Amino acid sequence: MKKIRSVIRDNRAEYMRIKTRGAPRNGELLLHGIAWCARCGHKMYVRYKGGGEYVCNHLRTQEGQPTCQHIRAAHIDAAVGDAFLTALAPAELDALSRSRRVQQQTNNALRSSAERELERKRYTAALAERQFNRADPDNRLVASELERRWEAALNDVRAAEEALARQTPPKAITQVAISKELNDKVISLTGRLPQIWGDETISDAHRKALLRCLIEKVVLDRGERDLALARIVWRGGAVTELEVKMSVNSVTRLTRGTEMRERLLTLARDGVPDDKIATILTREGHRSPRCADKVLPITVGRLRRAAAIKVTAQRSRWEHDDSYLSPPELARRLEIPVNWLYVQIRTKRLLIDRQPSGAYLFPNTPSVLHAIGDLRNHVIAQLDLRICQPNKEGHQHG
Repeated sequence: MKKIRSVIRDNRAEYMRIKTRGAPRNGELLLHGIAWCARCGHKMYVRYKGGGEYVCNHLRTQEGQPTCQHIRAAHIDAAVGDAFLTALAPAELDALSRSRRVQQQTNNALRSSAERELERKRYTAALAERQFNRADPDNRLVASELERRWEAALNDVRAAEEALARQTPPKAITQVAISKELNDKVISLTGRLPQIWGDETISDAHRKALLRCLIEKVVLDRGERDLALARIVWRGGAVTELEVKMSVNSVTRLTRGTEMRERLLTLARDGVPDDKIATILTREGHRSPRCADKVLPITVGRLRRAAAIKVTAQRSRWEHDDSYLSPPELARRLEIPVNWLYVQIRTKRLLIDRQPSGAYLFPNTPSVLHAIGDLRNHVIAQLDLRICQPNKEGHQHG
């Protein structure tokens, strides 16, 4: 038992000394083992309860202080994954190669300068030693002064040797130069990498292993509002700073929330419909609290109603091409409750994307109608219509 405790103690001491990234583990979170806290500098762990997130509780477990921070993982993982795929683009690889060549030239110049300085210090120390050895031992004052000069010269030599050692780049950096053969292989892979990355047959451990080929660690800071900061430290020392848009609970938590609300109410008072307001605000760079890239008409309607602003002309239906059916039209066609469709969408048994207007549109084809009937009769467990949506130009209006 005493031996086992000794081994456990030694293992923990070694971990606290090196704190390596460790081997990629199972689990969907991409940064498991390489996420670090920007506030206290300790490694963050992953927590899946209530949704995946990165949590820093080192100070809580070690010192009884409050949890440092916790960050929802979905947006962070997506941003880091995009940065990783971008870094493998041919242009980025070429820039990386040029950067490494310049860095190598700079390192060589600094090392040559340090070597010359060390040579000069060693000559000075050798001269001081010879002068001390030639001094008359009976002349204590002269001998003491020459000994002091020799000691100072030896200190200068040691300092120069340390400076030269600092000029030698770590092995991990010197060995990551990209050869032409490897560069050609990566470039040939680049076009297919996003497809490989998103392939369902690729395990989470494989994605993490790919990521760790280039990324040393990711330092995270949740921030105060809807923007989190992610600092990617690449292998070799380069750093990339990312601002990641996070989901929040209300418009007031958005960085530009007040500005968006004032602009929204101004447009609503001018009689602009909700969906048009959403399009305008999206074009101006605003977004809904739980949507990263656009403003939803439902957000506009909620803020408009909270300000007691009524629409001048309420629309009875969304205008669209005859090749698509709205939920009420589809319900009438199949003689089913329209609420059943919304329940299937909410429970993700029926997968379909909202249109920019906020409406759902179903392809008016026999195959889709038959498939929805099968879903209704429990012949199939899930139906995915996301690839059947109108294109961006679309025929829908409103």
